Amino acid sequence: MAEELIIPVGTDRNAIYDALIPQINGLIETESDLIANLANLAAVLKEAFGFFWVGFYIAKEGELVLGPFQGPIACTRIPFHKGVCGASYSQQKTIIVPDVDQFPGHIACSSASRSEIVLPVFHKNGTVAMILDVDSDQLDDFSEIDAAGLQGILTLLERKL
Repeated sequence: MAEELIIPVGTDRNAIYDALIPQINGLIETESDLIANLANLAAVLKEAFGFFWVGFYIAKEGELVLGPFQGPIACTRIPFHKGVCGASYSQQKTIIVPDVDQFPGHIACSSASRSEIVLPVFHKNGTVAMILDVDSDQLDDFSEIDAAGLQGILTLLERKL
């Protein structure tokens, strides 16, 4: 079944997130497979915003393991306490990094990545199930608008966990 994504043209990111939320809900609400839903979410975000890299790291066996993503090849495993993803996991909060070169312990999966936003995704019991990692090839590309918009999308995903 082919899916169509309708992205508003010439609008700000807030309007794009608002337009995406109901479309994503329709895309994932009837699909029970987690990997399929993660793959589609990564594709939607990559297509809608043109981010450099969008993907999920799933908490498994004491580390974050690469899940579905869009973009260049990436680090396969990240310890819970390393890099931006590990910090988001261990602190259980969203982290916006305007310049990845200034983040202590940043893991450079790609030298083209310049800024990053990372959000935890929670199980119903409150533990972190996975991390959404979004990279840009531009400095200071993420704001609280992205944090709120991405959190709105992840809330839809969390309902399915």
